[in-house]
Amino acid sequence: MLRLVAGAALAAGARTALAGESRIDKLIAQAAAYPEITERMEFISAGLRGTRYSARTLIGGPRRPEQFVVRDDAFDCVTYLEAVLAGANARAPSEFADLLRKIRYHNGVVEWRERNHYFFEWCGHNVENGLCRWLDMDGAVVIHKTVDSERGLSARRFAMRVIPRAPLLANKAMLQTGDIVGFVSHRADLDYFHAGLIAFAPDGALLLRHAAESHGRVADERMERFLARWRVRYVTLLRPLEVKAA
Repeated sequence: MLRLVAGAALAAGARTALAGESRIDKLIAQAAAYPEITERMEFISAGLRGTRYSARTLIGGPRRPEQFVVRDDAFDCVTYLEAVLAGANARAPSEFADLLRKIRYHNGVVEWRERNHYFFEWCGHNVENGLCRWLDMDGAVVIHKTVDSERGLSARRFAMRVIPRAPLLANKAMLQTGDIVGFVSHRADLDYFHAGLIAFAPDGALLLRHAAESHGRVADERMERFLARWRVRYVTLLRPLEVKAA
């Protein structure tokens, strides 16, 4: 399923019908049987395993009109999170696109400059809109990052409360399937280099479920292995929340 909706048309309230039922529609309908968002995050995220990785799934730029892209045939690491979080909170397939727009864009405004380009802003805006909350652990520290403006955006300075690798691994009992994890970049001018979801293996081992360029698809891998391979020092954690019924 791939759908493009121009920002101006969307802002005017236009809706585009899908041709047939998509995979995400089916997962949302089946996930309705699960009462807890943790269960729905698990069901939908697992249902999308194997989806191919693509680094350029969105359309728009400083001099190119933004288009609202709704798709479930390919993801990068963040659009995968967006699809799972929107799907887990949709009470029916018809609610998916509106939730996706709210997650991807600050205040739901489909414009390139309102897109959550930096993952720290993605996190903060989705805490503000009530879809997530920060998840803290003992041992957390504050670090500062000044991200550059290579994408035509003004430089931004973030004060980030982050969790070192050791407390993360020592406190896996605090984690739930579907918690969102961002991996802090070693670069001084970049906030995060990757993001994914917490999952657990049948033996209880902590997993990372993510759209991974290295795998070419959405896949699970052992968290300890990922942290060691990429020499991760710090992470940020978010817990998804239920959207309040109107």
